[in-house]
Amino acid sequence: MEDKLHSLFNILDLTGTFAFAISGATAARQRGLDLFGILAIAFIVACGGGIIRDLCIGSIPPAGLTNWRYLVTAFTASVITIGLFSLVQRLNRPVIFFDALGLSLFAVTGAQKSLAFGHNAEVAILLGITTAVGGGVLRDILLNRVPVILEKEIYASAALVGATIVVLGNHFKWLPSDLTAIIALIVCFGLRLLALHFHWNLPVYSTTKKIQS
Repeated sequence: MEDKLHSLFNILDLTGTFAFAISGATAARQRGLDLFGILAIAFIVACGGGIIRDLCIGSIPPAGLTNWRYLVTAFTASVITIGLFSLVQRLNRPVIFFDALGLSLFAVTGAQKSLAFGHNAEVAILLGITTAVGGGVLRDILLNRVPVILEKEIYASAALVGATIVVLGNHFKWLPSDLTAIIALIVCFGLRLLALHFHWNLPVYSTTKKIQS
């Protein structure tokens, strides 16, 4: 099945790994973890979602554990983050930026790989979302934070849109698959950043009733 995945997929997947690793390493560094802790969090964030996806589609053992490129990419991003932490911090909310980039890249590659392994549209969309949000959820749990996916922010919804574009493009074949992937990436990333900038949120329902005096 791996021969169905072209070079653009590999580039996007490793780029997503790099972006998520920076996100994880930065978050771990801000929490004051030691070197091992930073490397561990970076790897889990970078490869966690992909490992879950591969287990679900039957790509065993998962690429994140068997392909040395993922480990090297994650650790390289971690070392860069540690060594240039002051520079990384100058970016506007670096964890959120790199998390949004990784989210977009993995939503696309997660859906692509699921389709390449012969799964239907529903599975591809769901595993595109899982690939995109899985590492971030693991990061937040390990760092004792409420996962972003459970809050009101447009996060998994952006991944849903990106994965859906990939699936629709594969079904209707209006455009070349590479161009469809790039469009899905731009839309997902743009939606996430616009939601952050304009404070677009999903509805929140509170169980607390206002007491009238």
